Amino acid sequence: MDIATLVGLLGGFGIIIGAILTGGDLGAFIDVPSLLIVVGGTFMVTLMQVSLGDFLGSFSIGMKAFFYKTDDPKKLIEEAVQLADVARKNGLLALEGQEIGNEFMKRGIGLCVDGHDPALVNRMMSKDIDMTIMRHEVGQRMFKNMATMAPAMGMIGTLVGLVQMLSNMSDPASIGPAMAVALLTTLYGAVIANAFAQPLADKLARASELEKINKSLILETISGIQEGMNPRVLEQLLSTFLPAGKRPTAEG
Repeated sequence: MDIATLVGLLGGFGIIIGAILTGGDLGAFIDVPSLLIVVGGTFMVTLMQVSLGDFLGSFSIGMKAFFYKTDDPKKLIEEAVQLADVARKNGLLALEGQEIGNEFMKRGIGLCVDGHDPALVNRMMSKDIDMTIMRHEVGQRMFKNMATMAPAMGMIGTLVGLVQMLSNMSDPASIGPAMAVALLTTLYGAVIANAFAQPLADKLARASELEKINKSLILETISGIQEGMNPRVLEQLLSTFLPAGKRPTAEG
């Protein structure tokens, strides 16, 4: 589980709720009509922008913000160098019995062992990367759309509340509830957009970026192994995927 996402989400909502409690009653900030307009409206308008399958699938993609786990690139490089050393000494077929933790690397090594042409292996794995990123972008786009739509629905709710208030000015008892709808919908829209949807979209984008980097590193690994590249040279090549401060000292 990604602790930063969980702490950030709970902390953000906790600070908002804490600020409300220090100044008054939490119940005053709960209004069912406002929730219906903002939450229900945001989901429905977002659904209009994508297919039903993409809409439902985006929630499972969204869970990656909480549960995604990215392999350490340094460990991937160590594993790559070990595999390259085995292949260089004993041939590609010797890789068949090797234990490989990363599924994408395992698939690529399997293609090598099966004797597929390097160009075909590169094409297949590159296509896999592209399609994975495309699926992730669907989920990111839905949460970005939600971040855009929530404040807009909040504004619609505000206008609804103001119309209700102005049309019943003769009844003082109705002014308070109508004003509550007008103000709370704006609040709900801002909270959903800025404390949930947009941060989640940004975290998904970062997770997708890290996965793309690792898969690109693995793609270079497979190409290097098929070319019979010297393991030390391969290590130096793969170290370019690391930040400068984390590269092997021999890199300079």
